[in-house]
Amino acid sequence: MKFLHVGDMHLGKTVCGFSMITDQEVILQEIFEMAKDNEVQAVVISGDIYDRSVPSEEAVKLLDSFIGKVQNAGIPLLMISGNHDSDERLQFGSALFERSGVHIAGRYDGNIPRVRFQDEFGAVDFHLLPFVKMSHVQHQHPDDDIKDYASAIRVALSYADLDPNARNVMVAHQFVTGKGDPELDGSEVLPISIGTVEKVGWEAFDAFDYVALGHVHRPQRIGRDTCRYAGSILKYARSEVRTAKSVCLVDMKEKGNVEITRLPLHPKRDMKEVRGTMEMLLHPADPELARNYIFAVIQGEELISGAADSLREVYPYLMNITWESTRQKSTSEIISRTAERSFDELIYDFYRRVLGEEPKEEEMVLLRHAAEEAGVIM
Repeated sequence: MKFLHVGDMHLGKTVCGFSMITDQEVILQEIFEMAKDNEVQAVVISGDIYDRSVPSEEAVKLLDSFIGKVQNAGIPLLMISGNHDSDERLQFGSALFERSGVHIAGRYDGNIPRVRFQDEFGAVDFHLLPFVKMSHVQHQHPDDDIKDYASAIRVALSYADLDPNARNVMVAHQFVTGKGDPELDGSEVLPISIGTVEKVGWEAFDAFDYVALGHVHRPQRIGRDTCRYAGSILKYARSEVRTAKSVCLVDMKEKGNVEITRLPLHPKRDMKEVRGTMEMLLHPADPELARNYIFAVIQGEELISGAADSLREVYPYLMNITWESTRQKSTSEIISRTAERSFDELIYDFYRRVLGEEPKEEEMVLLRHAAEEAGVIM
């Protein structure tokens, strides 16, 4: 049996003021084409379907369109909620969808839904565990010994309807670790409990032949080849500019024989970082750069007034600019130069140089309040 393992989608996400909805529409079409071209028997999405618990109308329409395409192609679709999703909203209509081959596990009720497929090697069982916190498991299983997050996940997994003779696939949206923590891409929001990240070791999933994980945005194996994060479908932060996005094509043959192929994704617009002097950035050697989302690093000694507006004429999808000094100033030099100027003077100068305008008074009120809270000014 072949299926696509798709990671975090975050439909409706906005990055640096840019809506990603058209980019997501393009990438979902590519994923749909991959499913058809590879003749998969299922598409599996490991949580964070939406970027917000109350998704935008555009995001809901996009998911509806994708579900319709997959359903019309006769391909079963399985998905779970992530920490960004509203479990209740995602769960709505799931019983009706199930009759059409769309299986949604949005809300954790103490059990783990199982979806069974058959092929020439026998049964393949998909176990759908939506995102859970320790308190969710404690509420559903008050008599079990739950001391921390890891023990909570192990208790939840103990209620899976496991057939040891079948090939078992776990679909989960949790922070699962190997020998160390997985590599993060920076746009994840990790579950926190009393100041510590909630995590569970990959060994908790030993009973499963393949573990389709969501939550971490960088594609990678965890502990073993058959325990994987597919990663997010698009780049959602500056820290991801060098991360190649993909989905996993999983081919389950006889029990113990699993082949995994990473299929690269091709976004409508890539996300890139450009670096150089203002003159170099305004005259890029590769004009094709302009079609991408851009984080610009301006090298030089002086801030340039209206730099963002000038660069935006070349890069219409400019996300952010930062400055990089070509010579290292001493800390004492920086302190002495800034100490001579008031907080308001520094803010006004920053606005004029970077944005080409002065801050509004309501913005100054907020900035002064934030500076007072941080102890920068008294």
